Amino acid sequence: MAADEISQVEPARSTRRERTGWYFYDWANSAFSTTVLTVFLGPFLTTVTEVAAGCELGADECNGRVYPLGIEVAAGSYYPYVVSLSVFLTVFVLPVMGAIADRTPRKKVLLACTAFLASAATMGFVFVTGDRYLLGGALFLVANISGGASIVVYNSFLPQLAGPDERDKVSSRGWALGYLGGGLLLAFNLVAVTILSIDDDPQRTMDLARWCIVSAGVWWALFTLIPLRFLREHPGAASTERRGNVLTDGFRQLGHTIRGIRAYPLTLFFLLAYLIYNDGIQTVIALASQYGTEELKLGQSTLIITILLVQFLAFGGALLLGAMAARIGARKTVLFSLALWLGVVVTAYWLPEGEPLPFMLLGAAIGLVLGGSQALSRSLFSQLIPAGKEGEYYGFYEISDKGTSWLGPLAFGLVFQLTNSYRVGIVSLVFFFLVGGILLALVPIRRAIVAAGNTPPRVV
Repeated sequence: MAADEISQVEPARSTRRERTGWYFYDWANSAFSTTVLTVFLGPFLTTVTEVAAGCELGADECNGRVYPLGIEVAAGSYYPYVVSLSVFLTVFVLPVMGAIADRTPRKKVLLACTAFLASAATMGFVFVTGDRYLLGGALFLVANISGGASIVVYNSFLPQLAGPDERDKVSSRGWALGYLGGGLLLAFNLVAVTILSIDDDPQRTMDLARWCIVSAGVWWALFTLIPLRFLREHPGAASTERRGNVLTDGFRQLGHTIRGIRAYPLTLFFLLAYLIYNDGIQTVIALASQYGTEELKLGQSTLIITILLVQFLAFGGALLLGAMAARIGARKTVLFSLALWLGVVVTAYWLPEGEPLPFMLLGAAIGLVLGGSQALSRSLFSQLIPAGKEGEYYGFYEISDKGTSWLGPLAFGLVFQLTNSYRVGIVSLVFFFLVGGILLALVPIRRAIVAAGNTPPRVV
């Protein structure tokens, strides 16, 4: 079957049951984004690092240093630097994983291996105690990179499950369900922290945070079984062209893609815009809890309630912006969301210390645009991918998705190390939303879709 036939026939054969199974991988992996990345990991790993730097557990301030691999690092900068390192490594891993996904006839097996490795690394945080900041960093690298690889495989199913006019809706439903699932686990953790925490006992707080992180790994592993049960195999067009084993063919095909992507300059231009503005989004997600605890001096319960609010509002926001995209187009809707993101980071600079309500209101604003901006970017990009290369192109796409941004955390960490101010660090993110939005506005989307050999939806 030819590549163009695959892209047109497969979506028509997908069933409601299969799409529901696909949605549930968003439900499964979103627990890592919410419970781990957004709430617990930043403060937890920062505290472990501060203990390793010689600071007292629960101290209000810590100017200590740690020396991973002999490099001097401020304790407060260690977590942002680890996030940046994980993305540097994904630059090499994820595109290769995408090429492999296009070459293998068994994408479900690839999804299972990467998802279970990521969830196992997350559960491994049960051993991160005392001053084991290096173990925590290593486990995070494995979980974040493997999780990103699993999402490359997962996203590559989208063009084969839905036609051009349905992808915004299908992608938005997946993101919405993901935020609902991530919010549900976070609610369970909120109850646990509220009931089991003890005032003036920082060790108890650390233990609870650690077990909440572990719970996300368990959740991820269990609910991955649903898409593995409901999805059918959707081998890419390149899977019938293998000459050797899948791994070596994947590397070879990646080389062809890197050379051939120059034939699709508009797709490349969109990808550049996405990598920039999504870098800002993912940095806010990854570092919001650290900003709340270290700069605004807010308690863990306040942070969890705020992120929980974000999750459930993001469920409705993803569906709302999906409906908005059906009327005015996905690109205009994403640009609207980026303008709101710009307002969010500017407002964050002025948030008063020690007052939960302004922080919660800002979180509500984030929730309304978060899911939609990500879901519509995913579906919009699917229109710009040449048929049969979904995995490869989503490999490049995923480099800056699901909390794996690198320029934002790097800028944030450097600014903090130079100024010792998280407020100045958060304002540095204005660049990403402003420049990314301008670049996206310059992309002629309909012409880019046609240039990739695809049929444009009615409204773009």
